[in-house]
Amino acid sequence: MNTEIKNNTEVMKPPIASIGLVGWLRKNLFSSVSNTILTLIGIYLLYSIIPPFISWAFIDANFVGTTKQECSKDGACWIFIKENLKLIFYGLYPSEELWRINTMYFILLICGIYILIPNLKYKGWVGSFLLILFPILSVVMFSGGMGLETVETRLWGGLFLTLVIAGVGIVLSLPIGVMLALGRRSKLPVVSLLSTIFIEIWRGVPLITVLFMASNMFPLFMPEGVNFDKLIRALIGVMFFSAAYLAEVVRGGLQAMPKGQYEAAQATGLSYWRMMGLVILPQSLKMVIPAIIGSFIAIFKDTTLVLVIGLFDFLGIIQFVGTNPEWLGFSHEGYVFAAVIFWIFCFSMSRYSQRLEKKLDTGR
Repeated sequence: MNTEIKNNTEVMKPPIASIGLVGWLRKNLFSSVSNTILTLIGIYLLYSIIPPFISWAFIDANFVGTTKQECSKDGACWIFIKENLKLIFYGLYPSEELWRINTMYFILLICGIYILIPNLKYKGWVGSFLLILFPILSVVMFSGGMGLETVETRLWGGLFLTLVIAGVGIVLSLPIGVMLALGRRSKLPVVSLLSTIFIEIWRGVPLITVLFMASNMFPLFMPEGVNFDKLIRALIGVMFFSAAYLAEVVRGGLQAMPKGQYEAAQATGLSYWRMMGLVILPQSLKMVIPAIIGSFIAIFKDTTLVLVIGLFDFLGIIQFVGTNPEWLGFSHEGYVFAAVIFWIFCFSMSRYSQRLEKKLDTGR
């Protein structure tokens, strides 16, 4: 009798078609006729693209050699990248002075790793060093001075120049964007009007136009004998252009704040700037972290436009190397290499954004 009751009350297992890999495939890829058709089309496209690419990029590729003639296979000629790696990464920067760039890269890497490791002390000091002292030290190391040989900015190029433009644009555009957002929401008519005009003008003009005007038109308005370096003009253009977009992102976060937060901060007797710095901005910036990081990624990719004013950034130097008669016909390898490097940096920023959101609970 007990055995019969036990058999009758035995829990039945769910159907195999609803659990495990089969269940996941049925639920996500083959749940309907339309999903099944789209899945089959996707599989066909992947089969048509991935195997030939793997064959071209790895199996049939050429990795060993020093000249174009040694690229005898049908695959990619990565010798092209290997032989021009110094030019692609550093531009025309003097070889004997590359230790200066590499030293700053190493310091930045160590500080970044230290900040990312949880439960370590003095992260605030490390962050302050990166925001205040590191830029000053970088200018001295890169340009020269204090006993170091001067290196003109016309020799800067490649990935190094891309990181300089993107770094300056990201670091300086955010605080300017915050001030513009506060200015646009200001109750002072003059401040609000000037901030609005600045934002709308810079947002209404393409970046390529901004760079062209900074390079060619701006010197015409300067006093005779006064001239700014072309790179500095480009940095100013990128910085203000990005700040205008970030201002609207930050303004969206400010408008999303409940009115009660403003009233509570005012009730405690806080001044306007203390209220913004201690109560409003920390909360509003957390809400727009994805949009801010998205703007940073856009800045990083927009650095490729400086080629129009004669600055050879990472992508520009690859295009330049591809016109060398010794390496004609290998532009595909250069573009694939550039795409991989850009993806690594952009994906890293995206992952850091997700980690920051999770840490600050911005998803709620």
